[in-house]
Amino acid sequence: MAKLNIAPTKSNLLNIKEQLAISTEGYDLLEQKREILVMELMRIVEKVKLLEVEMDKCAAKAYPALKNMLLKVGGDRVERIAHGVEYDYELTKKPVTIGGMSFTTIDVNLPEKQLFSSFKGSFADSDEVMSDFFDYLVLITRMASIRTIAWRLALEVKKTQRRVNALDKMVIPQDRETVKYIESVLEERERDNIFVMKSLKKKQGLK
Repeated sequence: MAKLNIAPTKSNLLNIKEQLAISTEGYDLLEQKREILVMELMRIVEKVKLLEVEMDKCAAKAYPALKNMLLKVGGDRVERIAHGVEYDYELTKKPVTIGGMSFTTIDVNLPEKQLFSSFKGSFADSDEVMSDFFDYLVLITRMASIRTIAWRLALEVKKTQRRVNALDKMVIPQDRETVKYIESVLEERERDNIFVMKSLKKKQGLK
């Protein structure tokens, strides 16, 4: 590893040692951060997998129910039924902190379920279809939030890993090599000074 191109002086040695201490401490902190982020990311990924299973089960129930409904009454009648049903829902944002990072999750608030099968031209299966798809909507909303968190965590892990690598492979070794070089030069100068002093004393003694 190449050393820094600076003059081998005591003041520069102190500066580089201080910089090395800061870099070493920064490396330890970043490594701890990386480990925490990786653990949180693994936990989130596990949640995504479980949620995917729930969504698959919900979809496996909702879409066949909708298909059955279409086969029974036809697309035109299903569309008329849909226009006769009105459900208001709202999306709410909630701040969360994971691994020291701030995120915003989204929750869907559904109104109390009502039965519409008493309406003219409707039938009982329509309530089941709506209920299934409302459940699916909740899962989709949760998945959108959790996937966004996973994506941002993964980016932060990658960014932190780059910083850790830069300190470990370049900054810290370069600082250490520079400290070693300056110390060796200063020691050599000190030996030269001692030799010169001894030589001067020896000459003075001969006189």
